[in-house]
Amino acid sequence: VFAGLITDMLADAPYRLEISRNGYDWQQEDPYRFGSSLPEKPLLRFKQGQAWRAWELFGAHPHSFGDIAGYRFAVWAPHARRVSVVGLFNNWDGRAHVMRKRHEAGIWEIFIPGLVAGEIYKFEIIGADGTLLPLKADPYAFHAENRPNTASRLAPAPATQTGDAAWMEARGGANRHDAPVSVYEIHAGSWRTVPEEGNRPLTYSEMGDWLIPYLTDLGFTHVQFMPLSEHPFDGSWGYQTLGMFAATARFGTPDELRALVVRLHQAGIGVLCDFVPAHFPTDAHGLDRFDGTALYEHEDPRLGFHPDWKTNIYNYQRPEVVNFLIASALYWLERFGIDGLRVDAVSSMLYLDYSRQPGEWVPNVFGGNVNLEAVSFMQRMNEMAYGDNPGIMMVAEESTAWPGVSRSSHDGGLGFGFKWNLGWMHDTLSYMQRDPIHRSWHHGDITFGLAYAFSENFMLALSHDEVVHGKGSLWAKMAGADDWQKFANLRAYYSLMWAHPGKKLLFMGGEFGQRTEWNHNTSLDWHVLDDPAHRGVRDLVRDLNRLYRTLPALHRKDCDASGFQWLQANASAESVFAWARHADGEGPVVAVFNMTPMARDGYKVGVPHGGRWKVVLNTDAAAYGGSNVAVSEFHEADAGPHDGLEHSVMLTLPPLAGLYLVPG
Repeated sequence: VFAGLITDMLADAPYRLEISRNGYDWQQEDPYRFGSSLPEKPLLRFKQGQAWRAWELFGAHPHSFGDIAGYRFAVWAPHARRVSVVGLFNNWDGRAHVMRKRHEAGIWEIFIPGLVAGEIYKFEIIGADGTLLPLKADPYAFHAENRPNTASRLAPAPATQTGDAAWMEARGGANRHDAPVSVYEIHAGSWRTVPEEGNRPLTYSEMGDWLIPYLTDLGFTHVQFMPLSEHPFDGSWGYQTLGMFAATARFGTPDELRALVVRLHQAGIGVLCDFVPAHFPTDAHGLDRFDGTALYEHEDPRLGFHPDWKTNIYNYQRPEVVNFLIASALYWLERFGIDGLRVDAVSSMLYLDYSRQPGEWVPNVFGGNVNLEAVSFMQRMNEMAYGDNPGIMMVAEESTAWPGVSRSSHDGGLGFGFKWNLGWMHDTLSYMQRDPIHRSWHHGDITFGLAYAFSENFMLALSHDEVVHGKGSLWAKMAGADDWQKFANLRAYYSLMWAHPGKKLLFMGGEFGQRTEWNHNTSLDWHVLDDPAHRGVRDLVRDLNRLYRTLPALHRKDCDASGFQWLQANASAESVFAWARHADGEGPVVAVFNMTPMARDGYKVGVPHGGRWKVVLNTDAAAYGGSNVAVSEFHEADAGPHDGLEHSVMLTLPPLAGLYLVPG
């Protein structure tokens, strides 16, 4: 302990320390001569769980006292005996910059003069029992070292987006329930690599150069990034995140990610990102027992430990933890200009007995299995997200029959805008994997989804989850003894998906029928586009997106039962499906699918009205790699009553193919 008496000076007068150690002399500012820079009211709101932009309080921020510049640090560690900021600037010595605990909520702070952006740091924490904990990364850090290193890195918080004002003003129209929403899901680390440089992934800047023209050409309206928040393990694909406020350093800086989002917006492409508030990894440098206690997680492993992923579960009963998670959601929406968040693993948050056997979980206060606090958290998160960021979309990955996932929280729902339709995905993929000779016995795998298609605002998702862990690629899932049948089935499946009610999502590689299962360590198999069959799938997806965007009947009532009309739901013997899509004041679209490898001549299908009908899509066309069975472009609705309608057309149905017809 060093003490020096300063006389004849005001208590807040400036001074510097002159230090001698091991033969070296230097001068430095004394961090302890500077007072607090944290306002009291926001800290009180944080204790109550209502400091919704907590990133403005916590973490490391550039700050100045007069002409003395440095960084201000603040961290929540209520049970710690001591907290210090350590880094190269103080030789990782926890005695040098001990923080001051100045608030009853357990918040520690310090201003360290002279620090500049780019410095790395961590928190050294001594628990209440005197145990020195592993060095901790900053939960509110805006940037971090690239893995395998784990320190936080000083960086100013990204500014609010300004370069894409026109998009931000108009994006509500692109995210509406009646808008065409076709999402391309991407894992940034493996979409495309640079072979000349050891197959490294693209940077945020390079992604813009490659991704934007690609998405524009194929007509996707949105891109969805798998988690871009900082995470220690590549094999988690970002879903075991620790940097809830830090864009991963794998691909560049936070500002470079902001610039990518602006470029996408300027190209008319919406940007979604995965958000993971369901669990966090147990890495020692992370949130695990952050101040020596179960601070962010539950003490009881029946509540606080996930048996499937071997990760910790956030404690939604703590206002400060809920505040942390909601602030993170708002941060990505506001500081990066993200247009929406796809919230991962919602089911695991909803149910206390999720993946647990009897005796392995703790009932709620009413004796049930619903995690009431998690429900409240999601409702509040969605209220804040939509309330403060007009025009966004919040999307739930939820796999159960929980009612009202996409209903307003004011009406008792969870408040999401859309829900992934995982039941549709499971049933239809099961159907497509069956040999066509058996499909007549499983007709309901296609029709059943229409029984509940409007119970939620659904998004049809063929996501990364369907092409990993030995499941094979979408192409590999398709039935067929040869390549021709597999490609034909895939094309027919895509046409069925794009005509089916619900927004669309396709994981990267699916758009050109990649044959191999996705591997996060390698690039997509772009070389297969030398094969006309793969190019045909890509060209089909381009045309499907074009028709989906330009034909209002295919998108305007995706979430409204009045926009769907069965024409043939019971043709199981023929494995044929036919329906019509409608939009008020617009022409209908009739979609017909033959899911057998046998062409059908003279096949009658009812149509909504008389007159001429034009085939605007035929997945069997030679341009897509099909067999080019002769299909007339125009058909007169003069074949008489059929399917309960006054008019019908006589069609040739190509094998394993889908047809779209419009009034022509």
